[in-house]
Amino acid sequence: MDELTFHRALYRPGTLLDIGAHDGLLTLPFADLPGATVQAFEPLPAAFARLREAVGARPNVTLHPIALGAAAGEALLEVPSVAGVAQEQWASLAKDYEAIRRADPRVDAIARHPVRVMRLDDLALPGVTGIKLDVEGAEEEAILGGAETIRAARPAMTIEIEERHRPGSTIAVPALLARLGLEGFYALDGAWHPAACFDAARLQRASPSPANFTASDPYVFIFCFVPPERRTELLRLPA
Repeated sequence: MDELTFHRALYRPGTLLDIGAHDGLLTLPFADLPGATVQAFEPLPAAFARLREAVGARPNVTLHPIALGAAAGEALLEVPSVAGVAQEQWASLAKDYEAIRRADPRVDAIARHPVRVMRLDDLALPGVTGIKLDVEGAEEEAILGGAETIRAARPAMTIEIEERHRPGSTIAVPALLARLGLEGFYALDGAWHPAACFDAARLQRASPSPANFTASDPYVFIFCFVPPERRTELLRLPA
């Protein structure tokens, strides 16, 4: 199941968070849901400019040119380049692209952008019902900075979690969300499986380098989270 289908199926009117919005692939359809307000976060300047142009004057969308993390401050967002082309969707606060470049010279440059970081909890956003999180290895920090929001709101969430961005994350992130009251699942072979049973060695073999596109088949990286009272609702959806 793709992320948009999940969010449409489990949508409840309220505030939807698009964290790592990039060009607005989910921001715009989120905004079209009845009764939705959208808060979209994108710290990469070039992507934020395109996001702002795509959203235009939609009154129910608020854009934030910031990253979300465990503590407020500033950080360097790194963007690797392959064959002279910036790989924007690999932009990360967590990855060591210099080490990757040394191991794979096809990564020919690394751009570093100073970005503002805030804690989600400090924004005190009301009525959060859904969250999409795609931050290339910085999932734990974003969740820790929003722990009280998540605990109180009990939202439906989708997260892209990949071992190639942060080893151990397919264990650590679901465990962290479990402590905040959410259960994790992933879809495979037409069925839903608990995130705690995820076999990364079989389902997520891939290089950490943006110049190497080989990966396991299947390659599962989208995880869905719901509070226990919505487990049955999720499991009724086609996987």
